[in-house]
Amino acid sequence: SGAAAVVREMQPSLPPYEVLPAGVSMEELPRSTTVLLEEPPRPPQDHLVWSLCTTLYGNFCCLGLLAFLFSVKSRDRKVLGDYSGAMSYGSTAKCLNIVALVLNILSVIVVAIVVALIITGVITRVNHPQYGQDPYSGFT
Repeated sequence: SGAAAVVREMQPSLPPYEVLPAGVSMEELPRSTTVLLEEPPRPPQDHLVWSLCTTLYGNFCCLGLLAFLFSVKSRDRKVLGDYSGAMSYGSTAKCLNIVALVLNILSVIVVAIVVALIITGVITRVNHPQYGQDPYSGFT
Protein backbone atom coordinates (compact mmCIF):
# COMPACT_ATOMS: atom_id res chain seq x y z
CA SER A 1 0.00 0.00 0.00
CA GLY A 2 3.00 2.35 0.53
CA ALA A 3 4.09 1.98 -3.10
CA ALA A 4 0.53 2.60 -4.28
CA ALA A 5 0.39 5.84 -2.25
CA VAL A 6 3.68 7.03 -3.81
CA VAL A 7 2.36 6.25 -7.30
CA ARG A 8 -0.85 8.15 -6.58
CA GLU A 9 1.11 11.18 -5.28
CA MET A 10 3.23 11.27 -8.42
CA GLN A 11 0.22 11.24 -10.71
CA PRO A 12 -0.70 14.74 -11.90
CA SER A 13 -3.92 16.07 -10.43
CA LEU A 14 -6.73 15.97 -12.93
CA PRO A 15 -9.21 18.74 -13.59
CA PRO A 16 -12.59 18.06 -11.90
CA TYR A 17 -14.48 17.69 -15.18
CA GLU A 18 -12.57 14.60 -16.30
CA VAL A 19 -13.46 11.08 -15.29
CA LEU A 20 -11.16 9.81 -12.59
CA PRO A 21 -9.11 6.78 -13.51
CA ALA A 22 -9.89 3.50 -11.81
CA GLY A 23 -8.33 3.11 -8.39
CA VAL A 24 -8.34 6.83 -7.53
CA SER A 25 -10.93 8.21 -5.17
CA MET A 26 -11.94 11.84 -4.59
CA GLU A 27 -10.97 11.67 -0.92
CA GLU A 28 -7.33 10.98 -1.78
CA LEU A 29 -6.97 13.92 -4.19
CA PRO A 30 -5.77 17.24 -2.82
CA ARG A 31 -8.43 19.90 -2.53
CA SER A 32 -7.56 23.30 -3.88
CA THR A 33 -9.17 26.22 -5.57
CA THR A 34 -7.47 28.10 -8.36
CA VAL A 35 -8.47 31.68 -9.01
CA LEU A 36 -7.09 33.35 -12.09
CA LEU A 37 -6.80 37.09 -11.73
CA GLU A 38 -6.38 39.07 -14.88
CA GLU A 39 -4.63 42.36 -14.50
CA PRO A 40 -6.72 45.11 -16.05
CA PRO A 41 -5.12 46.75 -19.07
CA ARG A 42 -2.98 49.76 -18.25
CA PRO A 43 -4.81 52.88 -19.40
CA PRO A 44 -2.95 54.71 -22.18
CA GLN A 45 -1.21 57.97 -21.42
CA ASP A 46 -2.86 61.15 -22.60
CA HIS A 47 0.14 63.51 -22.02
CA LEU A 48 -2.22 66.26 -20.85
CA VAL A 49 0.23 68.00 -18.49
CA TRP A 50 3.00 67.97 -21.09
CA SER A 51 0.62 69.38 -23.69
CA LEU A 52 -0.52 72.09 -21.29
CA CYS A 53 3.08 73.12 -20.63
CA THR A 54 3.83 73.10 -24.36
CA THR A 55 0.76 75.26 -24.97
CA LEU A 56 1.68 77.78 -22.29
CA TYR A 57 5.46 77.94 -22.69
CA GLY A 58 6.29 76.89 -26.22
CA ASN A 59 3.32 77.11 -28.54
CA PHE A 60 5.41 77.06 -31.72
CA CYS A 61 3.07 77.37 -34.74
CA CYS A 62 0.14 76.31 -32.51
CA LEU A 63 1.59 72.79 -32.14
CA GLY A 64 1.16 73.01 -28.37
CA LEU A 65 -2.51 73.86 -28.76
CA LEU A 66 -3.02 70.95 -31.17
CA ALA A 67 -1.24 68.62 -28.75
CA PHE A 68 -3.48 69.86 -25.94
CA LEU A 69 -6.61 69.19 -28.02
CA PHE A 70 -5.47 65.66 -28.86
CA SER A 71 -4.65 65.08 -25.18
CA VAL A 72 -8.16 66.12 -24.17
CA LYS A 73 -9.62 63.81 -26.84
CA SER A 74 -7.43 61.00 -25.53
CA ARG A 75 -8.65 61.57 -21.98
CA ASP A 76 -12.28 61.57 -23.17
CA ARG A 77 -11.76 58.28 -25.01
CA LYS A 78 -10.09 56.79 -21.92
CA VAL A 79 -13.05 57.77 -19.74
CA LEU A 80 -15.43 56.12 -22.23
CA GLY A 81 -13.36 52.92 -22.15
CA ASP A 82 -12.14 53.18 -25.75
CA TYR A 83 -8.49 52.39 -25.04
CA SER A 84 -7.48 52.02 -28.69
CA GLY A 85 -8.87 55.48 -29.54
CA ALA A 86 -7.25 56.93 -26.43
CA MET A 87 -3.93 55.37 -27.39
CA SER A 88 -4.18 56.82 -30.90
CA TYR A 89 -4.99 60.35 -29.72
CA GLY A 90 -2.35 60.12 -26.97
CA SER A 91 0.29 59.04 -29.47
CA THR A 92 -0.57 61.97 -31.74
CA ALA A 93 -0.35 64.37 -28.79
CA LYS A 94 3.04 62.93 -27.86
CA CYS A 95 4.37 63.38 -31.41
CA LEU A 96 3.11 66.96 -31.56
CA ASN A 97 4.72 67.72 -28.19
CA ILE A 98 8.05 66.29 -29.35
CA VAL A 99 7.97 68.31 -32.60
CA ALA A 100 7.05 71.49 -30.70
CA LEU A 101 9.83 70.87 -28.18
CA VAL A 102 12.46 70.30 -30.88
CA LEU A 103 11.35 73.41 -32.80
CA ASN A 104 11.40 75.49 -29.61
CA ILE A 105 14.91 74.31 -28.76
CA LEU A 106 16.10 75.06 -32.29
CA SER A 107 14.50 78.53 -32.23
CA VAL A 108 16.20 79.33 -28.91
CA ILE A 109 19.55 78.22 -30.33
CA VAL A 110 19.07 80.31 -33.50
CA VAL A 111 18.06 83.38 -31.49
CA ALA A 112 21.07 82.94 -29.19
CA ILE A 113 23.40 82.67 -32.18
CA VAL A 114 21.89 85.75 -33.86
CA VAL A 115 22.15 87.77 -30.64
CA ALA A 116 25.74 86.62 -30.18
CA LEU A 117 26.59 87.62 -33.75
CA ILE A 118 24.94 91.02 -33.32
CA ILE A 119 26.79 91.65 -30.07
CA THR A 120 30.14 90.58 -31.51
CA GLY A 121 29.49 92.67 -34.61
CA VAL A 122 28.77 95.75 -32.51
CA ILE A 123 31.79 95.18 -30.32
CA THR A 124 34.00 94.61 -33.36
CA ARG A 125 32.86 97.91 -34.97
CA VAL A 126 33.48 99.89 -31.79
CA ASN A 127 36.97 98.48 -31.27
CA HIS A 128 38.03 98.45 -34.93
CA PRO A 129 36.71 101.39 -36.96
CA GLN A 130 36.61 101.06 -40.72
CA TYR A 131 39.56 102.28 -42.79
CA GLY A 132 39.57 106.00 -43.41
CA GLN A 133 37.44 106.92 -40.42
CA ASP A 134 38.78 108.94 -37.55
CA PRO A 135 38.44 106.77 -34.41
CA TYR A 136 38.15 109.89 -32.29
CA SER A 137 35.49 111.64 -34.37
CA GLY A 138 32.81 110.67 -31.87
CA PHE A 139 34.64 112.44 -29.04
CA THR A 140 34.34 116.21 -29.65
